[in-house]
Amino acid sequence: MTQTSDAPMIQVKDLTYSYDRDGRTAIKDIGFTVGRGEVFALLGPSGAGKSTTQGILTGLLPLQQGTGQVAGQDLHRITRSLFNKIGVSFEQSNVYGKLTARENLAFYRKLFDTATIEPMELLQLVGLDHVADKPANTFSKGMKHRLTFARSMINRPELWFLDEPTTGLDPAIASTIKDIIKDKKHAGTTIMLTTHNMTLADELSDRIGFIVDGELKLVDTPRNLKLRYGERLVQVEYKQDGQTRTETLSLVLENERQRLQEIISQYEIETMHTKEATLEEIFIKVTGRGLI
Repeated sequence: MTQTSDAPMIQVKDLTYSYDRDGRTAIKDIGFTVGRGEVFALLGPSGAGKSTTQGILTGLLPLQQGTGQVAGQDLHRITRSLFNKIGVSFEQSNVYGKLTARENLAFYRKLFDTATIEPMELLQLVGLDHVADKPANTFSKGMKHRLTFARSMINRPELWFLDEPTTGLDPAIASTIKDIIKDKKHAGTTIMLTTHNMTLADELSDRIGFIVDGELKLVDTPRNLKLRYGERLVQVEYKQDGQTRTETLSLVLENERQRLQEIISQYEIETMHTKEATLEEIFIKVTGRGLI
């Protein structure tokens, strides 16, 4: 089946999967779409069903129940050509320890029937070019994670699956990884992000799906989620009798809106800014569960 340019890159309905086929499901009736060039985050705690969903979408797990298409292919009839279109960066690194970083990428690029990127270009991108010829088993966990991340880009994927891409990385390296993801997004790559990191999802995603206990509870944009579920507040600092005072007031409750107007009209305002609920607070409100 050929995918038209305006068709979703991912479109699934009623995905259900059981590892033991004993009636206990890892995911149940999952359904969503991801458009071309979109960053979609599947957000939930450990064991929620994120990796199972990703496994089905990448062809690592068979489609047991439901229907779906990924990059123009029916999940019931996946062909080799799908793997030329997708890239996958796993949370748990699975590089070859006895091979060098350069050799790992050189070996992996031979698996594709499409144009690939030179290993040194990718190693430079993730800051591993200085250890290009060192065995991967000498790398730290974070370095192996970066090598796995670099490997996932080698075939210039149209659809990029990222599982906890910044886990275990120091802030500077994590920032570099996020910048790479943003650059790929701006270049038109479709990205599916699975994470329990709310800040990461908020920063990178166009839409977010909340998943808990194998069920997709809600899908929306970060902005809409904040407007819909987050209490709108304003924090104002003002001078009164020579002292700085601070109040946080609701923009929804009428009496607090009136109080804000009084402060603005009667006192010298030093600072004033709106506050919004975090995605983590909204996740807990919607699902009744934390992210850990």
